[in-house]
Amino acid sequence: MTTPIDVLVIGGGVAGMVAARECAQVGLSVTIIEATDAVGGPVAGHVLDGLSLDSGAESFAVRGGTVAAFIEDLGLTDQVVAPNVAGAWLHLPALPSRSRRSGTDAAVSVPLPKAGVLGIPGSPLADDVRRVIGWSGSLRAYLDRLMPVLTIGREHSLGELVKKRMGARVLDRLVEPVASGVYTTSAVDLEIDVVAPGLNRALTTAGSLSGAVSALRAGAPAGSNVGGLLGGMASLPAALVAALDRHNVTILTSTTAETLARSGTDDAPTWSVTVTRPAEADPVDSDPTVPATAAPSDAAPATATLTARYVIVATQGAQALRLVNPLGAQFDALAELDWPAPTAVTLTSLVLDAPALDAHPRGTGVLVAIDAPDVTAKALTHVTAKWAWVAQAAGPGRHVVRLSYGRAGHPNPTDDLSDDELQALALHDASVLLGVPLPASSVRAFARTEWRDALSPATLGAPERAQRVREAVARTPALEITGAWLAGTGLASVIPHALEAGDRIRHAALGLTITAPDL
Repeated sequence: MTTPIDVLVIGGGVAGMVAARECAQVGLSVTIIEATDAVGGPVAGHVLDGLSLDSGAESFAVRGGTVAAFIEDLGLTDQVVAPNVAGAWLHLPALPSRSRRSGTDAAVSVPLPKAGVLGIPGSPLADDVRRVIGWSGSLRAYLDRLMPVLTIGREHSLGELVKKRMGARVLDRLVEPVASGVYTTSAVDLEIDVVAPGLNRALTTAGSLSGAVSALRAGAPAGSNVGGLLGGMASLPAALVAALDRHNVTILTSTTAETLARSGTDDAPTWSVTVTRPAEADPVDSDPTVPATAAPSDAAPATATLTARYVIVATQGAQALRLVNPLGAQFDALAELDWPAPTAVTLTSLVLDAPALDAHPRGTGVLVAIDAPDVTAKALTHVTAKWAWVAQAAGPGRHVVRLSYGRAGHPNPTDDLSDDELQALALHDASVLLGVPLPASSVRAFARTEWRDALSPATLGAPERAQRVREAVARTPALEITGAWLAGTGLASVIPHALEAGDRIRHAALGLTITAPDL
């Protein structure tokens, strides 16, 4: 390009598209480049056995109302749906007394107690808690109420706090399965202020962890904590693509940013981005939510250089750090921080002929303890039990279940499995977790989806690492970085972060000054 575009967005996930829309709405020329063959990132969908299903994120947190407001702005409010409130179950090793009686490493499945936060019980002696951790575990957890009050902000590790205050059974049998299911990370490695904002302060005020949990739940809005979209969450990136098209935003899929360089002055910088694309890929995809034209396997990729006045990096963390590392000493230092190892997660989707599942034997799904016998998956979602619109589309007797594999700090157990082997494993795990025999003949469709190289935004030290990134970006005019690895898990964190990044770029591009509001 001989004339630089105004804004180049590297990364076509939801964060990149949201930031791009903010810039395009004021008339800036915007181009998005996305390395894969479709935009949307982890908010993706696929069609199995004629059913439109989520292959990535299946819901959004309703906290703060930011996502709901954004969805309304896109005209999708009529598509918002709430999940079944029946709740999930836990799959755990049997308590020692039962294992001794049976003479085997038995497992049990029990409903997840409802009055908790990330599995931490607000009422340790409640019947549904005792069913999970036993009388001795409940009595140990109740001792939390007799312990001294802690200092505000003193605790960092969620797992260490839970074990210290309530004991190992609460940690291992309640909190760890939930933490792994939500964050793919052990509770010991989760930063409290990221995954449970306000818990430290509530702990100091209430004087106990169970009291803090009760206070947080009392202050939460009534109703479901999450929502979804009729037709699947992939409706969101599709609506974003339509909105971007109305503002003449160019979207290039199958286009990988290889290098990022800056020239000119701080007042008038020019960015140069070297990109590679398959030799025979379409120049501009008419519908970037579907795969681009594939190049022959022996075709050399084409290389080009795009220039822009402003750049927004909205890739996953490892790619973002690689791109910005050469830009100056402030970015060199970022590579030396204690970043968590990327986690590989495999999702499997099964469409089944299984009338026995009409009774929803395990609620909306099952969270699995890491030491639970005879199961490899870390979680199962009974999709047709959780979402009424999917059940209606599937019809009686036809069910959709989704299982996830891969935990932080552990090799992904599916890496060496063929699709047939993984389907057999998923069917076995689903049978065990749902308590219903599911023969191979019940499978109508199967899909495997890989999500790789994600940096968790919730591990210990995450707030400090994010602050260091913000400081480095603030010293680099005409650059912004956004994405879940900085913003936090879920659309409720990603969308406001991306809106703010896009807003700063458009103000800079239009020569406006953002002033702090009067306090």
